[in-house]
Amino acid sequence: MTATTGTGTYAPKPGAAPLGRMIAAQAVLETKMLLRNGEQLLLTVIIPTLLLVLFSSVDIIDTGAGKTVDFLAPGILALAVMSTAFTGQAIATGFERRYGVLKRLASAPLPRWGLMTAKTLSVLVTEVLQVVLLTVIALALGWSPHGDPFAVLLLLVLGTAAFSGLGLLMAGTLKAEATLAAANLVFLLLLVGGGVIVPLDKFPGAAQDVLGLLPISALSDGLRDVLQHGAGMPWADLGVLAVWAVAGLAAAGKFFRWE
Repeated sequence: MTATTGTGTYAPKPGAAPLGRMIAAQAVLETKMLLRNGEQLLLTVIIPTLLLVLFSSVDIIDTGAGKTVDFLAPGILALAVMSTAFTGQAIATGFERRYGVLKRLASAPLPRWGLMTAKTLSVLVTEVLQVVLLTVIALALGWSPHGDPFAVLLLLVLGTAAFSGLGLLMAGTLKAEATLAAANLVFLLLLVGGGVIVPLDKFPGAAQDVLGLLPISALSDGLRDVLQHGAGMPWADLGVLAVWAVAGLAAAGKFFRWE
Protein backbone atom coordinates (compact mmCIF):
# COMPACT_ATOMS: atom_id res chain seq x y z
CA MET A 1 0.00 0.00 0.00
CA THR A 2 1.29 3.44 -0.85
CA ALA A 3 0.97 6.47 1.36
CA THR A 4 1.86 10.13 1.15
CA THR A 5 4.31 11.82 3.44
CA GLY A 6 4.20 15.35 4.70
CA THR A 7 6.12 16.61 1.68
CA GLY A 8 3.69 15.03 -0.79
CA THR A 9 5.95 12.18 -1.97
CA TYR A 10 4.98 8.53 -2.03
CA ALA A 11 6.31 5.76 0.18
CA PRO A 12 7.43 3.39 -1.13
CA LYS A 13 8.75 5.51 -3.97
CA PRO A 14 7.11 4.47 -7.28
CA GLY A 15 9.21 3.48 -10.27
CA ALA A 16 11.21 0.62 -11.69
CA ALA A 17 13.41 -1.48 -9.45
CA PRO A 18 17.19 -1.22 -9.81
CA LEU A 19 18.46 -2.85 -13.01
CA GLY A 20 20.45 -5.52 -11.20
CA ARG A 21 17.42 -6.57 -9.17
CA MET A 22 15.24 -6.75 -12.30
CA ILE A 23 17.77 -8.94 -14.10
CA ALA A 24 18.12 -11.22 -11.07
CA ALA A 25 14.34 -11.56 -10.71
CA GLN A 26 13.93 -12.35 -14.40
CA ALA A 27 16.77 -14.88 -14.22
CA VAL A 28 15.09 -16.66 -11.32
CA LEU A 29 11.79 -16.74 -13.23
CA GLU A 30 13.49 -18.07 -16.39
CA THR A 31 15.24 -20.80 -14.38
CA LYS A 32 12.01 -21.88 -12.69
CA MET A 33 10.18 -22.09 -16.01
CA LEU A 34 13.00 -24.08 -17.56
CA LEU A 35 13.17 -26.59 -14.72
CA ARG A 36 9.38 -27.04 -14.70
CA ASN A 37 9.27 -27.84 -18.41
CA GLY A 38 9.16 -31.59 -19.00
CA GLU A 39 10.65 -31.41 -22.49
CA GLN A 40 13.49 -29.24 -21.24
CA LEU A 41 14.25 -31.65 -18.42
CA LEU A 42 14.30 -34.50 -20.93
CA LEU A 43 16.90 -32.69 -23.03
CA THR A 44 18.99 -31.23 -20.26
CA VAL A 45 19.00 -33.97 -17.63
CA ILE A 46 17.47 -37.28 -18.58
CA ILE A 47 19.01 -37.87 -22.03
CA PRO A 48 22.61 -36.98 -21.05
CA THR A 49 22.30 -39.08 -17.87
CA LEU A 50 20.91 -42.11 -19.73
CA LEU A 51 23.60 -41.87 -22.41
CA LEU A 52 26.34 -41.64 -19.80
CA VAL A 53 25.08 -44.63 -17.81
CA LEU A 54 24.19 -46.78 -20.86
CA PHE A 55 27.37 -46.37 -22.89
CA SER A 56 29.60 -46.54 -19.80
CA SER A 57 27.99 -49.82 -18.74
CA VAL A 58 27.64 -51.56 -22.12
CA ASP A 59 30.61 -52.09 -24.43
CA ILE A 60 29.01 -50.92 -27.68
CA ILE A 61 31.47 -48.40 -29.10
CA ASP A 62 35.25 -48.69 -29.26
CA THR A 63 36.53 -45.61 -27.44
CA GLY A 64 40.17 -46.66 -27.47
CA ALA A 65 42.47 -47.41 -24.57
CA GLY A 66 41.35 -46.68 -21.02
CA LYS A 67 38.00 -46.79 -19.33
CA THR A 68 34.97 -45.99 -21.44
CA VAL A 69 33.62 -43.52 -18.88
CA ASP A 70 36.84 -41.49 -19.10
CA PHE A 71 36.11 -40.93 -22.79
CA LEU A 72 32.37 -40.45 -22.43
CA ALA A 73 32.13 -38.09 -19.45
CA PRO A 74 33.72 -35.04 -21.16
CA GLY A 75 31.57 -35.56 -24.25
CA ILE A 76 28.40 -35.86 -22.18
CA LEU A 77 29.29 -32.63 -20.37
CA ALA A 78 29.60 -30.96 -23.78
CA LEU A 79 26.26 -32.44 -24.78
CA ALA A 80 24.66 -31.05 -21.62
CA VAL A 81 25.91 -27.56 -22.48
CA MET A 82 24.53 -27.85 -26.00
CA SER A 83 21.17 -29.19 -24.83
CA THR A 84 20.65 -26.23 -22.49
CA ALA A 85 22.34 -23.31 -24.23
CA PHE A 86 21.29 -24.23 -27.77
CA THR A 87 18.40 -26.69 -28.06
CA GLY A 88 16.43 -25.81 -24.94
CA GLN A 89 16.96 -22.07 -25.21
CA ALA A 90 16.12 -21.98 -28.92
CA ILE A 91 12.83 -23.85 -28.46
CA ALA A 92 11.72 -21.92 -25.38
CA THR A 93 12.63 -18.52 -26.85
CA GLY A 94 11.05 -19.38 -30.20
CA PHE A 95 7.68 -20.12 -28.63
CA GLU A 96 7.93 -17.08 -26.35
CA ARG A 97 8.39 -15.02 -29.49
CA ARG A 98 5.44 -16.70 -31.22
CA TYR A 99 3.04 -16.13 -28.30
CA GLY A 100 4.03 -12.48 -27.95
CA VAL A 101 5.81 -12.94 -24.61
CA LEU A 102 9.03 -11.36 -25.85
CA LYS A 103 7.13 -8.41 -27.33
CA ARG A 104 5.48 -7.71 -23.99
CA LEU A 105 8.72 -8.15 -22.06
CA ALA A 106 10.47 -5.82 -24.46
CA SER A 107 8.05 -3.04 -23.47
CA ALA A 108 8.78 -3.54 -19.75
CA PRO A 109 11.29 -1.42 -17.79
CA LEU A 110 13.84 -4.25 -18.16
CA PRO A 111 15.87 -3.42 -21.31
CA ARG A 112 16.17 -6.00 -24.06
CA TRP A 113 19.82 -6.65 -23.34
CA GLY A 114 18.85 -7.14 -19.69
CA LEU A 115 16.31 -9.80 -20.72
CA MET A 116 18.95 -11.63 -22.75
CA THR A 117 21.34 -11.35 -19.80
CA ALA A 118 18.71 -12.92 -17.55
CA LYS A 119 18.22 -15.76 -20.04
CA THR A 120 21.97 -16.31 -20.13
CA LEU A 121 22.16 -16.41 -16.33
CA SER A 122 19.33 -18.95 -16.31
CA VAL A 123 21.28 -21.11 -18.76
CA LEU A 124 24.40 -20.88 -16.59
CA VAL A 125 22.52 -21.86 -13.43
CA THR A 126 21.00 -24.86 -15.20
CA GLU A 127 24.39 -25.88 -16.56
CA VAL A 128 25.92 -25.78 -13.08
CA LEU A 129 23.23 -28.18 -11.89
CA GLN A 130 23.83 -30.40 -14.93
CA VAL A 131 27.60 -30.48 -14.46
CA VAL A 132 27.29 -31.33 -10.76
CA LEU A 133 24.80 -34.13 -11.42
CA LEU A 134 26.72 -35.65 -14.34
CA THR A 135 30.02 -35.38 -12.49
CA VAL A 136 28.63 -37.24 -9.49
CA ILE A 137 27.22 -39.98 -11.74
CA ALA A 138 30.44 -40.26 -13.75
CA LEU A 139 32.54 -40.50 -10.58
CA ALA A 140 30.23 -43.25 -9.32
CA LEU A 141 30.85 -45.08 -12.60
CA GLY A 142 34.61 -44.89 -12.08
CA TRP A 143 35.55 -41.66 -13.87
CA SER A 144 39.05 -40.37 -13.09
CA PRO A 145 39.25 -36.73 -14.30
CA HIS A 146 42.55 -34.85 -14.62
CA GLY A 147 43.71 -31.47 -15.84
CA ASP A 148 43.35 -27.77 -15.08
CA PRO A 149 39.92 -26.72 -13.70
CA PHE A 150 40.40 -23.24 -15.16
CA ALA A 151 40.78 -24.69 -18.67
CA VAL A 152 37.58 -26.69 -18.14
CA LEU A 153 35.73 -23.57 -16.94
CA LEU A 154 36.95 -21.54 -19.92
CA LEU A 155 35.82 -24.25 -22.33
CA LEU A 156 32.37 -24.43 -20.74
CA VAL A 157 31.92 -20.64 -20.76
CA LEU A 158 32.96 -20.26 -24.41
CA GLY A 159 30.87 -23.28 -25.35
CA THR A 160 27.87 -21.74 -23.63
CA ALA A 161 28.40 -18.44 -25.46
CA ALA A 162 28.74 -20.20 -28.82
CA PHE A 163 25.62 -22.33 -28.41
CA SER A 164 23.60 -19.46 -26.90
CA GLY A 165 24.33 -17.26 -29.89
CA LEU A 166 23.30 -19.99 -32.32
CA GLY A 167 20.18 -20.82 -30.32
CA LEU A 168 19.03 -17.20 -30.11
CA LEU A 169 19.77 -16.70 -33.80
CA MET A 170 17.55 -19.66 -34.68
CA ALA A 171 14.78 -18.62 -32.28
CA GLY A 172 14.81 -15.02 -33.49
CA THR A 173 14.65 -15.74 -37.21
CA LEU A 174 12.60 -18.92 -37.72
CA LYS A 175 8.99 -19.71 -36.87
CA ALA A 176 8.48 -21.54 -33.59
CA GLU A 177 7.56 -24.85 -35.25
CA ALA A 178 10.56 -24.64 -37.55
CA THR A 179 12.78 -23.85 -34.56
CA LEU A 180 11.43 -26.87 -32.69
CA ALA A 181 12.13 -29.21 -35.60
CA ALA A 182 15.50 -27.72 -36.53
CA ALA A 183 16.83 -27.54 -32.96
CA ASN A 184 15.97 -31.18 -32.27
CA LEU A 185 17.40 -32.30 -35.61
CA VAL A 186 20.66 -30.43 -35.01
CA PHE A 187 20.82 -31.94 -31.50
CA LEU A 188 20.57 -35.48 -32.90
CA LEU A 189 23.04 -34.86 -35.73
CA LEU A 190 25.65 -33.31 -33.44
CA LEU A 191 25.10 -36.06 -30.87
CA VAL A 192 26.15 -38.60 -33.51
CA GLY A 193 28.73 -36.60 -35.44
CA GLY A 194 30.17 -34.25 -32.85
CA GLY A 195 32.56 -36.57 -31.06
CA VAL A 196 30.27 -36.91 -28.05
CA ILE A 197 29.89 -40.68 -28.10
CA VAL A 198 31.58 -41.78 -31.32
CA PRO A 199 35.27 -40.72 -31.58
CA LEU A 200 35.94 -38.44 -34.53
CA ASP A 201 38.73 -40.73 -35.73
CA LYS A 202 36.04 -43.31 -36.60
CA PHE A 203 34.87 -41.04 -39.43
CA PRO A 204 36.55 -40.69 -42.86
CA GLY A 205 39.49 -38.30 -42.98
CA ALA A 206 37.70 -35.59 -44.96
CA ALA A 207 34.71 -35.72 -42.64
CA GLN A 208 36.98 -35.43 -39.59
CA ASP A 209 38.35 -32.10 -40.85
CA VAL A 210 34.85 -30.68 -41.22
CA LEU A 211 33.38 -32.16 -38.05
CA GLY A 212 36.35 -30.92 -36.03
CA LEU A 213 35.32 -27.32 -36.75
CA LEU A 214 31.89 -27.74 -35.16
CA PRO A 215 31.39 -26.15 -31.72
CA ILE A 216 30.28 -29.44 -30.15
CA SER A 217 33.43 -31.17 -31.47
CA ALA A 218 35.68 -28.39 -30.20
CA LEU A 219 34.00 -28.47 -26.79
CA SER A 220 33.98 -32.25 -26.39
CA ASP A 221 37.54 -32.66 -27.70
CA GLY A 222 38.83 -29.81 -25.55
CA LEU A 223 37.21 -31.20 -22.42
CA ARG A 224 38.49 -34.68 -23.28
CA ASP A 225 42.06 -33.44 -23.82
CA VAL A 226 42.04 -31.76 -20.41
CA LEU A 227 39.99 -34.18 -18.30
CA GLN A 228 41.08 -37.48 -19.85
CA HIS A 229 44.62 -36.77 -20.99
CA GLY A 230 45.58 -34.02 -18.55
CA ALA A 231 46.62 -31.66 -21.36
CA GLY A 232 47.27 -27.97 -20.88
CA MET A 233 45.17 -25.15 -22.24
CA PRO A 234 43.51 -26.41 -25.48
CA TRP A 235 44.06 -23.24 -27.46
CA ALA A 236 42.91 -24.62 -30.82
CA ASP A 237 39.57 -25.77 -29.43
CA LEU A 238 39.16 -22.52 -27.51
CA GLY A 239 39.82 -20.62 -30.74
CA VAL A 240 37.11 -22.54 -32.60
CA LEU A 241 34.62 -21.90 -29.79
CA ALA A 242 35.55 -18.21 -29.63
CA VAL A 243 34.91 -17.79 -33.37
CA TRP A 244 31.52 -19.50 -33.09
CA ALA A 245 30.65 -17.41 -30.01
CA VAL A 246 31.49 -14.08 -31.63
CA ALA A 247 29.82 -14.95 -34.93
CA GLY A 248 26.70 -16.44 -33.33
CA LEU A 249 26.12 -13.66 -30.82
CA ALA A 250 26.79 -10.96 -33.41
CA ALA A 251 24.37 -12.55 -35.88
CA ALA A 252 21.74 -13.02 -33.17
CA GLY A 253 22.08 -9.39 -32.12
CA LYS A 254 21.64 -8.19 -35.70
CA PHE A 255 18.91 -10.49 -37.02
CA PHE A 256 16.87 -11.35 -33.93
CA ARG A 257 13.21 -10.33 -34.38
CA TRP A 258 11.13 -9.76 -31.24
CA GLU A 259 7.79 -10.32 -33.00
